[in-house]
Amino acid sequence: MAAAGLLAQVVVARYADHTPLYRQAGIYLRAGIELDRATLASWVRESAALLQPLADAVGRYVREAQKIDTDDTPVPVLEPGRGKTRTARLWTYVRDDRPAGSRAPLAVWYQYSPDRKGERPRTHLQGWSGILQADAYSGYDALYRDGTIIEAACWAHVRRKFYDLYELERSPVAQEALCRIAALYAIEREVRGRKPEVRRSVRMARALPLAGTLKDWLEHTLAQVSAKSGLGKAIRYAPGNWHALVRYCEDGRIEIDNNTAERSIRPLVLGKRNYLFAGSDGGGQSAAVIYSLIGTARLNGIEPYAYLRTVFERIAEHPINRIDGLLPWRLMPLEQPLRQAA
Repeated sequence: MAAAGLLAQVVVARYADHTPLYRQAGIYLRAGIELDRATLASWVRESAALLQPLADAVGRYVREAQKIDTDDTPVPVLEPGRGKTRTARLWTYVRDDRPAGSRAPLAVWYQYSPDRKGERPRTHLQGWSGILQADAYSGYDALYRDGTIIEAACWAHVRRKFYDLYELERSPVAQEALCRIAALYAIEREVRGRKPEVRRSVRMARALPLAGTLKDWLEHTLAQVSAKSGLGKAIRYAPGNWHALVRYCEDGRIEIDNNTAERSIRPLVLGKRNYLFAGSDGGGQSAAVIYSLIGTARLNGIEPYAYLRTVFERIAEHPINRIDGLLPWRLMPLEQPLRQAA
């Protein structure tokens, strides 16, 4: 393989800067360096294989948390020999307890799957127990059945349904719903970063009563509109997920929404716009490995290129039973801080 600095440059350009390999090949050619796309692709595959144990360590760290935020996004994957694409998924699992006053390092763990079957998150989280903050995707339901994993829903999804309706129709009902939800978020701004017991106390005293009046208003309003209308569908979402939506009031560890996980999806969306599809399931798996390390470095304010260059310099000789020593915050704790973690 290439030198550590060049490997880091190629994978960071691809997965942090969203520069496709064919464009990178063109950039190198203009500098008088002949590196074809096939060579760069082989370096990415070999780099991902080298980094796999470290990505696994990120996954273990994430699953040590009491609460995980999750989301997923579609990924087009090329069908070999057919010239067509099918839809796979990249799943994200985030550990971030800063809003509840924790100083533990942050981490994001990506997993690739060829489909969106509910068995995928069950496999990813096998053996874990805790609070899972997610959207209302039915594939998660089996995780909650035995009570070892507790569902926490997302108020941002509730808000988005009314926001989209207001943008489309300027609905006064949607506007009223947005104002009521905004009152819940105003309370969150006051308790962000406070200890869980403080957050719970404030929410139980102030947010839970507001949420209760919102539910009553939604149910009263639903009786006056068509259940099949856009407004009816927007209204039904919250009462249908109510217990999971108000769970954040009862447990100060939980956030009001799942935006932490949604933010971790954004780099993947930008990447898809630039390189359109993964070349294979193996390419999707490589992406999950590298995104996990780049994303975790960024969450901890560590510059991805400097981090991966250092990892490539050391990992071949690093004892596998001490792989956790190469996690971003342990290898180079804030040596290369970003002005703002992405």
